[in-house]
Amino acid sequence: MTRTDPAGKGADALPVVVVGAGGMGRAWISTVLRSHDARLAGVADVIDGAAAGAVADLVPEADRGAVRTGTDALEVARAAGAQAIIDVTIPAAHHAVTADALHAGYPVLGEKPCAATLAEALSLAGHAEATGRLFMVSQSRRHNPHLREAARLAEGLGGAGLVATRFSRAPRFGGFREEMAQPLIVDMAIHAFDAARVLVAGAPASVTAVSSSPPWSWYDGDAAATVTVRYDSGAVHAFVGSWCSPGRETSWNGEWSLSCPRGTVAWDGESPPSSTTEDGREVPGRVPAADALWELDSSLAAFCAALREGTTPESEVHENVWTQAIVEAAVRSAADGRTVALAEIMGEALTAARELDRADGRSSALESWKTGSAGGGAV
Repeated sequence: MTRTDPAGKGADALPVVVVGAGGMGRAWISTVLRSHDARLAGVADVIDGAAAGAVADLVPEADRGAVRTGTDALEVARAAGAQAIIDVTIPAAHHAVTADALHAGYPVLGEKPCAATLAEALSLAGHAEATGRLFMVSQSRRHNPHLREAARLAEGLGGAGLVATRFSRAPRFGGFREEMAQPLIVDMAIHAFDAARVLVAGAPASVTAVSSSPPWSWYDGDAAATVTVRYDSGAVHAFVGSWCSPGRETSWNGEWSLSCPRGTVAWDGESPPSSTTEDGREVPGRVPAADALWELDSSLAAFCAALREGTTPESEVHENVWTQAIVEAAVRSAADGRTVALAEIMGEALTAARELDRADGRSSALESWKTGSAGGGAV
């Protein structure tokens, strides 16, 4: 894919517009405000007054006059002289907001998931190709320095072949999460699925999932699940999680064990990981540098660096669609009671995505894609 992003290679901070002024939107506004790589040029939200309210709450009074606000993302971006857009809208709006931004000439950093469905995610990959603009999805957990250290320790032991994640929390969110059919798999386990892709080699090949609703659960849907993801390298990721497990809770990142040819890596999700070699020697992981960037801050820095340097970040849309494919395969597996191949999910989504793009009329990039392998132009 040839990119023609407008962002220059100078040292000036990248002017961005944050689209979405809810809870996560405010987190991104704060992230931009403390960034050395980006500056807040504007905030947009479809709810009248929401963007202005977020700016009033978060931006220092002396700087508010330089931040444009409004209900139309592209109007705000043009008026603000923005060079990129951060899409923090609800998943159902991701496809429209991101596609419109790409075709208006703006690179996009989007909150996870890439889109509401895998078909829409593949469609956005096609729109990125058609416009030559970068679309990167922020999977913030893969920007955790402790996760990266776990990957380094595993590599030193011959590479992780079996990754186990235990996740136990008991949050009472209220709202849409408690009404979802698969709240744990769709809204939370996606983080673990994506993090595991940092830890193991290869591409995901198949998914087997079993989900349940414990009798005491306060969720309408299945808040507990066991998911096994098999990779074409032979590696396996086993996720066991629950959102209705009061008592001994894990961290929000879960607890991890990585089995390798020459030892094991353990990570509690919060502290630096450690490894144990096959002869029983304990090796502590490195502590992150004091100035290390974490999660959203690191994700934003990676996006800005990619625009400055013309490189492709690891969560660029073509790579990230595989994480969303794992989620959709897990949902189908749990519903059908069978192992689901990623090729099945991807093939169906590509057909649906082509129909979306034919109806839209702005991109025909997916017409040349082949089903079978990962990477740009193929799924």
